[in-house]
Amino acid sequence: MNEKEEREGELTEAEKEELKKSEKGTVIELLVPVDTYLSAGVHIGTHSCTKYMERFVYRVRPEGLYVLDVRKIDERIRIAARFLARYDPQDIVSVASRPYAFRPVQKFAEVIGAKALVGRIIPGTFTNPHLSSYLEPKVLLVSDPRTDTQAIKEAAKVGIPIVALADTDAKVDFIDLIIPANNKGRKSLALLYWLLARQILRERKVIPPDGDLAVPISEFEMRLAQ
Repeated sequence: MNEKEEREGELTEAEKEELKKSEKGTVIELLVPVDTYLSAGVHIGTHSCTKYMERFVYRVRPEGLYVLDVRKIDERIRIAARFLARYDPQDIVSVASRPYAFRPVQKFAEVIGAKALVGRIIPGTFTNPHLSSYLEPKVLLVSDPRTDTQAIKEAAKVGIPIVALADTDAKVDFIDLIIPANNKGRKSLALLYWLLARQILRERKVIPPDGDLAVPISEFEMRLAQ
């Protein structure tokens, strides 16, 4: 997401106040303040939107950039955390093909006790028990349905439920649970995986309902090459 698109995704103060309210007009408590979501750019979509993802869009900027509704992002993080918390940690596999998602996925897996697969997925990882890299997850978490296609196809073939971070341009075939979000930005991915990890641990009662992670968000952010 470039600087121009980030500016296009900015919201007015009135819009920020609106995002703090439910559709019924009552003030809602988000997992983090609205400004934290917005400063990380989790709401910034792309210049295209698939039919399924339209339900998560807050507005379309005059330049054609789709902006996601942070209330729906927040709601889906809670739902996904509740779902993933049902599984034993070692039965969750989180994958990422995009480099910006490598560190967030690895830290997420480390914090909750899951497995992380980053980079290219070897064909047969979930379907060929003769491979040394063979895994039998009970649930799969992907960072981008457009790039994590190998993992998604194999998980679908063997009947593994799939949770995915999905931008406005996402293809959602075989995905069971969508978390709408900017899944391309460094800061966005760091915040999303940090929040999901924190909420899973809250659901498991590893930390209190209002507890925080010992690991800061910055530790989830992919480092830029020097």
